Amino acid sequence: MPNYDAHVLSGIVTYPLAVLIGELLRVYAKLPLEPTAMALVIGYAFYVLGSDLPDMDHPDALIHRGTKPIVSVTVGSAVFLWNRELINLNPAWLNPVVSWTLGAIAGLIAWYLFTAIMPRHRGIVHSLLFAGIYGLLSFLLVEYGLRLSTGEGLFVGLSAFLGYTLHLILDHSVKLV
Repeated sequence: MPNYDAHVLSGIVTYPLAVLIGELLRVYAKLPLEPTAMALVIGYAFYVLGSDLPDMDHPDALIHRGTKPIVSVTVGSAVFLWNRELINLNPAWLNPVVSWTLGAIAGLIAWYLFTAIMPRHRGIVHSLLFAGIYGLLSFLLVEYGLRLSTGEGLFVGLSAFLGYTLHLILDHSVKLV
């Protein structure tokens, strides 16, 4: 089975195939994908990350150690963005401090939950179901977090899904669940 370098380097060099698939789906299937320069760059990052992401279920894998802080920061940031309009203290300078304190607590909880709920290696995380979940989360982050257009989000979500799927193909382990 390929190692970290093989997975990531495969992602780096095969991204043009993902762009080709996106373009074919946009032109011939009339999907509302918008491969703008920003969507292409962000899509590249999500594609390459996805090319090793299924190994996040292996506690010794570099991607596991890297994914845990990304999940924590993402959860913490989401909680901050969700509650920042809800906090209204006096003096006003306390608002971002309290909002980020709640975000930091959520990030800490996510840190420990990540390891606690991670299934066995080559289990459900090595599946097309999780490729779809990764693509969906990428889409949501781009559209609602970064506030790019729906078409740009769809392109990034597709790129994320394809990068994740690349890993499964390289492992000769493509399964639905």
